Amino acid sequence: MFDVADPAVWIALDEAVRHRVRSSADGTWQRTEQGRTPTDAQLALALCRRDGRIRERALGEVAGRPELLPLVVIRCADWAEPVRDRARTRWAEAVTVETATALAPLALRIGIRYRGDFAVGLIDKVLRSADREALLPLLTHADRTVRRFAHRIAVEEGFLSPAELARSAARDEDTVVQSLCAEAALAAVGEGDADDDVLEPLLAARNPRVRSAGVTALRRAGRGERAVGFLGDRAAVVRACARYVVRRSGGEPVEWYRRRCAEAGDAALSAGVVSGLAECGDRSDAEVLWALTSYPDPVVRARAVGGLRALDVLDVRRLRALLDDPAPGVVREATLALVPSARMLDDGWLLERLAVERARETRVSAFRLLSAHGGLVRLRAAIVLVDDPDDKLRHWARQSVLRWHPTADVPPGSAEVGELLDRARLFDAYRLKRLKWEAGLKA
Repeated sequence: MFDVADPAVWIALDEAVRHRVRSSADGTWQRTEQGRTPTDAQLALALCRRDGRIRERALGEVAGRPELLPLVVIRCADWAEPVRDRARTRWAEAVTVETATALAPLALRIGIRYRGDFAVGLIDKVLRSADREALLPLLTHADRTVRRFAHRIAVEEGFLSPAELARSAARDEDTVVQSLCAEAALAAVGEGDADDDVLEPLLAARNPRVRSAGVTALRRAGRGERAVGFLGDRAAVVRACARYVVRRSGGEPVEWYRRRCAEAGDAALSAGVVSGLAECGDRSDAEVLWALTSYPDPVVRARAVGGLRALDVLDVRRLRALLDDPAPGVVREATLALVPSARMLDDGWLLERLAVERARETRVSAFRLLSAHGGLVRLRAAIVLVDDPDDKLRHWARQSVLRWHPTADVPPGSAEVGELLDRARLFDAYRLKRLKWEAGLKA
């Protein structure tokens, strides 16, 4: 009636019978005690009963019934010691390579329970003593916990060749499996050993951690010159590994980055090259990065602004102009760079950028910078957006108003403060009176 290969089904059956059947008396089990042999269905229900004595007696009848082994695995972690001991004896008698492979997903789920490691331990022992063919179905199992378990055994027992490990690292979507297989594959690459079957899958992997492992292996394999091609990788960890390998091979990555970035007309300039210059360059490279803030590719422009921020190069006037850039990424990076110096920006100029006709990213940036001003400027900006059609901006503005309190730079008794608080229409009479009193206004 259900998918017996699904571990969740057996766990759900055990819990359902335990919680929904209130009586500890089982008429089905009583009939079997009068000389009838219980059916698999009757035994399955008895193995899940609340009464530990019923579960223990049922375990005495499961020999020769492989269909009930999933429930035996569950009972191996039973809270009642007599039930647990009998279940472990039955599991030890029944476990084979086939049953270990079939029930590994269920045993691993039960293994996280208190005293739940027994079934997993037997499966681990059986699979380690079997040949590699028995482990192959688990290496591609849909459950990542099963794949991790199987790959650990495969790595420790040497069931997979370095090339197979590299392919697993590049193919699997789980980061634990990727790291495990990539590290094992690299450990098998000796000095000067250039095995394309190992290196190529790692270098072509989508995951940055796997690619970085492949790039690191290039030095050991005597192919350090290939690392130059990864200096502009989209992932920072790969770029860092590539710079290490290039330096160890006698190259100078920063000069490579400077040459590439200086070619501002190069249509093939990647964003990773710009980030790489910021990661290993210095403030003398700022002018090159400023030139790239007008590059046609918006991603390159955004990385250039991010690079200026990383190098701690601040020119408020030039960065302010980038708040009107059509690319949201550029506006976000410029905002991050300007927030510490928000008070140096003209608040009137920023208020103009809260207009509904402006691009949303520009409006968000302007409000963020106005909020960083604090005091009366923050309140003015929030009141402008308190009824804005944009849901997120309106919510942000209302929260800003509700949390506003006069600061030292707000003139005491300012009539503008009272007018703005009245326009907000967000406070009850008591709260409004209190805020006005804090601002030095008469109630």
